[in-house]
Amino acid sequence: MNLALAEMYVQGVSTRKVSAIVERLCGTTISSTQVSRLAAQLDETLQAWRERTLGVYVYLFLDARYEKVRQDGQIRDVALLTAVGVDLKDRRSILGVSVSLNEQEIHWRTFLQSLVKRGLQGVQLIVSDDHAGLKAARQAVFGGIPWQRCQFHLQQNASQHVPRQSLKSEVADDLRMIFNAPNRSTAQQYLAQVVKKYAPTASKLADWK
Repeated sequence: MNLALAEMYVQGVSTRKVSAIVERLCGTTISSTQVSRLAAQLDETLQAWRERTLGVYVYLFLDARYEKVRQDGQIRDVALLTAVGVDLKDRRSILGVSVSLNEQEIHWRTFLQSLVKRGLQGVQLIVSDDHAGLKAARQAVFGGIPWQRCQFHLQQNASQHVPRQSLKSEVADDLRMIFNAPNRSTAQQYLAQVVKKYAPTASKLADWK
């Protein structure tokens, strides 16, 4: 029951509506105050998770997605900044999340600094998209650590330069061929072939860097 109440709260159902739903389904009443108290316990658990001590994570994946939230009585889009780490035993964990107005450098930098303050160390490679705000923050907080552009975002960006929908699947296959090359020299050979292939039919893609 507590999990069901928490889920309704997370989905944005008002405490009054939660009380009405419980009464209809279970034949018993629960006050809005009780719902609020359970929701507060959920907030405490989430806060403890967000502030937990980190450790050594060799790989750090950074990304953001936009969600609609109610803020000051209005529904608006906000950026959910997310950091995922891989530790020495190849275990992947969500290290932290932060809700921000957008992906400007100041928001990313504050988020990354909070990870360091919580004990994040040992990072050997960072993977993310090429967003300008994230790039500046990453260089400020983790300067000198190698960076790799996320293949998924790279494919998404590349598809925006493909002139025809019917061509996108073929382009995606060719990009995966480059990504899966056994070594760098082979990847560069594949890249040259792909650029030459699409120069006549998708010139913006061929010229894109």
